[in-house]
This record gives sequence, C-alpha cells and structure tokens, in this order.
Amino acid sequence: MAHMPYDRNFPVTWDELHRNARALAWRLHEIGPFDGLYAVARGGLVPAAIIARELGIRLVETICVHSYADKTQGGLNFLKEPMGDGSGWLVVDDLVDSGVTAAAIRERLPKAHFATVYAKPKGKPQVDTYVTEVSQDTWIHFPWDLAMQPLPPIAGDKAL
Repeated sequence: MAHMPYDRNFPVTWDELHRNARALAWRLHEIGPFDGLYAVARGGLVPAAIIARELGIRLVETICVHSYADKTQGGLNFLKEPMGDGSGWLVVDDLVDSGVTAAAIRERLPKAHFATVYAKPKGKPQVDTYVTEVSQDTWIHFPWDLAMQPLPPIAGDKAL
C-alpha cells in the first residue's frame, strides 16, 4: 500500500482515551450483551480492557495482526488467528484507518460486531460502532506512544 501523507497530528491523552472508550461502551451496552470480546493487538488492548470492564465481559481473547511500519500500512500478517465465525462476539480496536485490517478480520469473523474508538472515512464502512471520526490525513498519537516533555517557549531562548 502506498504511503499516505499525514498532514495533521491528533494527540490523545490517557484521560481522553478512557472517556472515549467508556462512551463506546455506552453505545455497545445498548447493542449487547456479548459472549466475549476480541481485542485487536496491540492498539485495541487498552480500549478493550476498558470496554470489557464496563460491559462485564470476562471472556477476552486477542487477534494479533501486524500492518504498520513507520506510519506506512503494509501487508497484513496474522500472528494469532481468531476462532469461530464471531457469533455473539465483539471485536475492539483503537482505530480503523484504511479498513484493510478490519476487512481481513471481518473475513475471519463475519458475524462479530466490530467497534473502534476512532474511525477514518476510508475505514468507517468496516466498523459497526465507533465514537470519534478523524480525517484520513490525520495521524493519531495514542498515549502509549507519547511522553511528557518540556517544550521550548514560542519566543525561543529570549523567553527563558
């Protein structure tokens, strides 16, 4: 897949992610109950844990798939495949971008309900439920990829 330029940056804090994952859980609560939950590793692990807690889901599995290298989505490599057809199951990921990964998971779990916290326009058709839409040219910086650090003043060294 060709490299997609990301013109916008969208940093997400832990508090924002938690609030958005809980908002997703509210929507899913109206749709459920679910027999179990598949977290799409690795990005979906944190929102899946929050959603599993909120919905009282104790049966949690993972789907392990790798598709990104250096902000470029490449070929899919399933490291751990899901089992069954997804009947009664919820699949949770942090975001749907191009929809390629979601489509591949849907092929494996056609009867599952697919939910993400964030959705981009190209991937949105692959998701049943999501909370926040961002533009296709936005790179979402999740809190596990960020660190607090001091920033230089806008005026540079003169302000120090």
